[in-house]
Amino acid sequence: MASEKVETVIAGNYVEMEREESDAKTTAKSKLSSFLWHGGSAYDAWFSCASNQVAQVLLTLPYSFSQLGLLSGILFQLFYGLMGSWTAYLISLLYVEYRTRKEREKVDFRNHVIQWFEVLDGLLGKHWRNVGLFFNCTFLLFGSVIQLIACASNIYYINDNLDKRTWTYIFGACCATTVFIPSFHNYRIWSFLGLIMTTYTAWYLTIASLIHGQVEGVKHSGPSTMVLYFTGATNILYTFGGHAVTVEIMHAMWKPQKFKLIYLMATLYVLTLTLPSASAVYWAFGDNLLTHSNALAMLPKTRFRDTAVVLMLIHQFITFGFACTPLYFVWEKFIQMHETKSMVKRALARLPVVIPIWFLAIIFPFFGPINSTVGSLLVSFTVYIIPALAHMVTFASASARENAVEKPPSFLGGWAGSYTMNIFVVAWVLIVGFGFGGWASMLNFINQVNTFGLFTKCYQCPPRKA
Repeated sequence: MASEKVETVIAGNYVEMEREESDAKTTAKSKLSSFLWHGGSAYDAWFSCASNQVAQVLLTLPYSFSQLGLLSGILFQLFYGLMGSWTAYLISLLYVEYRTRKEREKVDFRNHVIQWFEVLDGLLGKHWRNVGLFFNCTFLLFGSVIQLIACASNIYYINDNLDKRTWTYIFGACCATTVFIPSFHNYRIWSFLGLIMTTYTAWYLTIASLIHGQVEGVKHSGPSTMVLYFTGATNILYTFGGHAVTVEIMHAMWKPQKFKLIYLMATLYVLTLTLPSASAVYWAFGDNLLTHSNALAMLPKTRFRDTAVVLMLIHQFITFGFACTPLYFVWEKFIQMHETKSMVKRALARLPVVIPIWFLAIIFPFFGPINSTVGSLLVSFTVYIIPALAHMVTFASASARENAVEKPPSFLGGWAGSYTMNIFVVAWVLIVGFGFGGWASMLNFINQVNTFGLFTKCYQCPPRKA
């Protein structure tokens, strides 16, 4: 009887939200604007997850293959893709658990976006909240930095009249306009277009590399050193760790309980883009990629490559917004502007968030190596270790497992199976991702600093012709 009551509470709240959204659509001044702008369906969530997951890392995966070798590169993509889908599933369970408990207490979330640190706070207390807030915000901060670096790296292959640092200044100003996008509800058309853009770029890389053929004397010597091997592995860990914004995407859904398999479906689609493109580029250029972390640098300038560059630039603007929007929310809550209805006031309040991102992108313009460093030191905890530990601690007691809103499916072994998988995830990522990966990535990152220096004007740019 108790379980039936719980189901009624959950269904009642979500159905009520869906009805409110339906009413909002019918009274909107412009149905076209509503269709393009205001999304909350499972399809919107899928597009958001898939579009946000692949992003600019698509261009660095061939570089990772040159570090790992072809077989390890493919296996790590499959392995971390499944692991990332599992921890995204755990985050969705914890979100639904937290939200259901709060809604039983009559808490109203219509003007408040739930975030991951609030889920940890509500379920496990302030210490978990503080740890989650630190890792999540730091990861999203550097995730935004990486998008700016990627913009400068890409546009340089169309127009090299300006150095990459100057392009970073320009795109920092462009990306600052994301302060005007209210929430993840408003990324419907952007997520859809973003996935089309990365799909084009992935298949361009694949087809162009196959047509180009192998360069003369091509070598495929990876893996050659432990440092390169674990650096490449942590870049792939970063690739499938895009669910630092999972809670915000779920909260934008009218029925968040439908999220369970969305991230897995998004990952399967992303693998159809990353595996062929990384394999083809590595096959064609081999060890040459070790000094070219952006795959676009290897291919000759054509209108197809220029199209890929432009599309990736637009997509990186979108992904900057994805990474930065949760930071905007945290800042709004800190200065007590989150529930302000004026979008202009909120936009002005958000601007200080963009400044440190802009500055860090200019200091550390190391496209590729920075991905691995962020992956090992931040992604490992933010989206793998903390969710797995939080799930185990939240449901440690028999009463918590008995009263859980959603229980692990029987085909995964129920609670025993989920705990086994969680322990494996924590141990693997702590030892391989954070331990070996952190060691290798930091050595590689320090080598970039020693080779190119901080504030370098044009990272990995070819020498200018006399």
